[in-house]
Amino acid sequence: MKIDIEKLSEAELVDLNNRIVERLRFLAQMRTHSEMLQFSIGDRVTFTAEGARSVSGILTRYNRKTVTVIADDGQRWNVSPGLLSKAETTETRRVGTGKVIHLKKKK
Repeated sequence: MKIDIEKLSEAELVDLNNRIVERLRFLAQMRTHSEMLQFSIGDRVTFTAEGARSVSGILTRYNRKTVTVIADDGQRWNVSPGLLSKAETTETRRVGTGKVIHLKKKK
């Protein structure tokens, strides 16, 4: 479908622009929602923060455009779900001598 915008009045152009912007916002929200569905509350996730620093933590909340992650150091981050990846979880066990071992779990 081709629209000849040369024949549209100013009011029609403004209306068309508003409809285009609203449609683009809707598509972005759908994409974000789809990305959020890849994760569940309580999932262990990782992302790269400012300065190429890797941050790991637990996903604690879905927001409108972001998710909230509580990092291992206690910081709270609101992160776009497109920047997240699932992190390997580890299980800690104490062996008979008091040593702690970490076992990697599958994602």
